Amino acid sequence: MDERARPTEPGLADDPVLFKVMTEIDMIAHMAAVEFQRLLPEDVTPAQFGVLNRLLRLETETVSELADAFRVAQPTMSSTVKRLHAKSYVGFIPDKDDRRVKRVTATAKGKAVRKKAVKALDPYWAELMGAAPAALRDANWDAMLETLTAMRDFLERRRG
Repeated sequence: MDERARPTEPGLADDPVLFKVMTEIDMIAHMAAVEFQRLLPEDVTPAQFGVLNRLLRLETETVSELADAFRVAQPTMSSTVKRLHAKSYVGFIPDKDDRRVKRVTATAKGKAVRKKAVKALDPYWAELMGAAPAALRDANWDAMLETLTAMRDFLERRRG
């Protein structure tokens, strides 16, 4: 039997279940990111997609807020935002409280490229669900999302 075809434990037998869950999340996130990168439009990096995705959820953020959210240095985020701006995927608007501050916002073109990237996943999800074991096909995805969102919220609050 091919070693990759056999499910493996996400840790040692006596590891706490929470550690095993976090290990699974880490492995899934890595494999999903690699697959998603393959499906992204050629001119969009995973980092750029992440920024677009966040801006479309939150509408606007400053470069500093984006850098903090992604846990990268401000010059790194400035570079990512500049590249998105050069492609007309983001624009800048003045902050309503402090006109010296520029807020980053996704443009219609940025929304369209994000939508295209998400749509590119459709065949992948269909293949996944078609070949998935019953435990995955029959999963309560809404409940799973609620649990994972609560975990993310907790971790975000904890990091300060």
